[in-house]
Amino acid sequence: MIQIGLSTWADHPTLSVEGKPKSTLEEYVGHFPIVEVDSSFYAIPSLSNVVNWQHQVPNDFKFIFKASRVMTLHDGVDGDEYLTPERRIEFTNFKKIMQPLIQNGQLESVLFQFPPSFRCDLTNIRYLFEIRQMMDRIPISVEFRNPSWFTEAVESDTLSYLERLKMINVIVDEPFDGNQGMPLVLQVTSAKKAMFRLHGRNAQGWFTSGKEWRKERTNYRYSTDELTELAQWVKAVSERVEEVTIIFNNNGNHDAVDNAKELQKILGIRFEGLGPVQMDLF
Repeated sequence: MIQIGLSTWADHPTLSVEGKPKSTLEEYVGHFPIVEVDSSFYAIPSLSNVVNWQHQVPNDFKFIFKASRVMTLHDGVDGDEYLTPERRIEFTNFKKIMQPLIQNGQLESVLFQFPPSFRCDLTNIRYLFEIRQMMDRIPISVEFRNPSWFTEAVESDTLSYLERLKMINVIVDEPFDGNQGMPLVLQVTSAKKAMFRLHGRNAQGWFTSGKEWRKERTNYRYSTDELTELAQWVKAVSERVEEVTIIFNNNGNHDAVDNAKELQKILGIRFEGLGPVQMDLF
């Protein structure tokens, strides 16, 4: 099975039937079977919010929740003491709000997107193990932002370790200059699931900073030729796993919807169990 979704359900004006700058979850579920929740990176949502979102989607709809910035060490680390009491509490609170989704089979995975400072060393290798211990059997997907994890010398070890920890290697498409960004690693670490995150190929926006850096780094529209190549990668990976998830995060200029729908057409897939497509009656 191949499923396609977007990062967040709100930042997609073309899905808004009233032409508003923001789309709603109810509008989103009429088009895609899965979504990546980005807001949980900045703050753990309340249990009532999670339940409310759950009530707005079809039974088969899936969520990917980003682990909070505290869980991924974006908040900074004092020495080698990663597992402070505060960080352990963060994990406990995060797991609590995931329970309704787990019980209904609607949690695809928790995405740990690590910062560029999270390099391949013994301390961080140990932290991955601690994450698995604290998250119990919750499905975990891992996206590294430091290329030291996939150098020629350690790539196979990294993949083997993720496999032992039952963590999904996130296959990323993004700019890579040999030192910054991440290389494309078309390898899976689970027989059940694989995951792609497509950030676009705007190297200038990705490697430079400025007032609009967050928007510019994902300001990219994939061409038909590029999507056709991506489809070939997806098909190759789908032969090795039961389920492939593709998340488009190239939305700096709201291109994710169009690119996702075009890739769906190229792959020739149809999504079952979507919500009703909202219609503007006026």
